[in-house]
Amino acid sequence: MALDSNRDDAPTDPQALAEAVGKTMFAADTASQGLGLSLDEIGPGRAVMTMTVRDDMLNGHLTCHGGYLFALADSAFAFACNARNVSTVASGGSIDFVAPAFAGDRLKASAQEQSLAGRTGLYDTTVTNQDGKTIAFFRGRSYRIKGQIVGEPPAQ
Repeated sequence: MALDSNRDDAPTDPQALAEAVGKTMFAADTASQGLGLSLDEIGPGRAVMTMTVRDDMLNGHLTCHGGYLFALADSAFAFACNARNVSTVASGGSIDFVAPAFAGDRLKASAQEQSLAGRTGLYDTTVTNQDGKTIAFFRGRSYRIKGQIVGEPPAQ
């Protein structure tokens, strides 16, 4: 089922399609919106999202809680794997934290498709801070399901 039922068909240009998917998905993504994430870039198989670490995202060590870092990376992954307008969900994901993030840091999650074969895909997301320092590495596995984000599915 398309998230945007007002569209009769999806754009045919891959970049325009990715942008339409991003706009439609983000409008419905209250989780990402609630975390203050923004979708800064999207293209076929890739996406970049950013987030500013708020005081309420800090753990007992006064660093960004890992769950928020995972959520940022996972959201970028979600937009990257849906950017081709085939409804796709996560089948798994893992994260490695390599440096802390602090209140006020502006984090960027850059997701990139590494492999897409049949219904499954593999995506790597790197989270960096405003100075370009790597904070975390995330790897997500995707699974394509029925449906698309924008437009009507082609007749069969």
